[in-house]
Amino acid sequence: MAITYIKNREKKIQKYRFLVQSLFALLCIWIGVEFYFYVGYLETSGVSGLASKPEGVEGFLPISALMSVYYFLLTGELHGAHPAGFFILLGIIGVSYFIGKSFCSWLCPVGFISELVGDFGDKISTKLFGKPLKMPKFLDYPLRSVKYLLLAFFVYVIFFQMSALALRSFLDSPYNLLADVKMFYFFADITQTGLIVIAVLFGLSIFIRNFWCRYLCPYGALLGALSFLSPNKIKRDTSSCIDCKLCTKACPSRINVHKVNMVYSDECSSCMSCIDACPVKDTLQFRSVITKKKISKFYAAGSIILIYIIITGTAILTGNWESTTPKEQLFIYMKNINSLGHPRSTNEVDLLNEKAKKEFN
Repeated sequence: MAITYIKNREKKIQKYRFLVQSLFALLCIWIGVEFYFYVGYLETSGVSGLASKPEGVEGFLPISALMSVYYFLLTGELHGAHPAGFFILLGIIGVSYFIGKSFCSWLCPVGFISELVGDFGDKISTKLFGKPLKMPKFLDYPLRSVKYLLLAFFVYVIFFQMSALALRSFLDSPYNLLADVKMFYFFADITQTGLIVIAVLFGLSIFIRNFWCRYLCPYGALLGALSFLSPNKIKRDTSSCIDCKLCTKACPSRINVHKVNMVYSDECSSCMSCIDACPVKDTLQFRSVITKKKISKFYAAGSIILIYIIITGTAILTGNWESTTPKEQLFIYMKNINSLGHPRSTNEVDLLNEKAKKEFN
């Protein structure tokens, strides 16, 4: 039976996704600028700079946020050191559960940069080799496991090695209280080794699309694993599919969309490039696994933004967004920030906390 070819004239969503990515990237840049002046405020003990910290910077402290989440599950208490990071992580998890790892392709600034670099790299590879380069399968699968090994390490240390008391000790430590400032100093005064590592990752990302995201990002591993539980997936209608393979060519994650009935993959970031690329209307749909009903890709995109805003907005409206650490305490810790290393044991954390309390009092 012949398949009727129906040109898909639906509006493409990729330009809207690019707009969302760009706005979120600009927001992150603005947060970075504000944080620069806030660090100056801490360095001068409040004499100059910006007194109010842009709490959104805590989104770049995922390990501390994961510890706060586990501490909350054990005690029911929201730790006051970096509460914004706690809710940002919940927002990312919420988005990725309902719309399958969509944070990576819609909101993540690193993912956005990686995508731009990948597009540039694909053009270069096509000119040089006639097609975009791909990692060979015998290397791709083992390398993809690296990010899961990193995630497993963090999960093991936090969830299996740390008690509520150990978590509290670490979250109270001077190192954790100034973890955002330490992160800022790492990039502001980056070492030669750090520059080399970033340059290598950048170079690899040009020729191997999404190198960091695909092989090394533990955040992506967490969201990829969570996406398997998502009740909403991309579904292919085999009866109307014309096997043009445009969906597979459009997929930035190199998923063979044209070969599956339902996209079950930890690499699918719900960017919906495959749906936009399909020339036959409704052959590829974003669909609920539970109700079997089609979900508009624009509705799904709106849900990504709405879920994230609801969760982080709830924190702001309930007064749980800003850190409760006294500024005077941070001023004292800032004087010795260069000597604050990552604690290697609970005993070391306790010693640091005791010393810090004596200095503060």
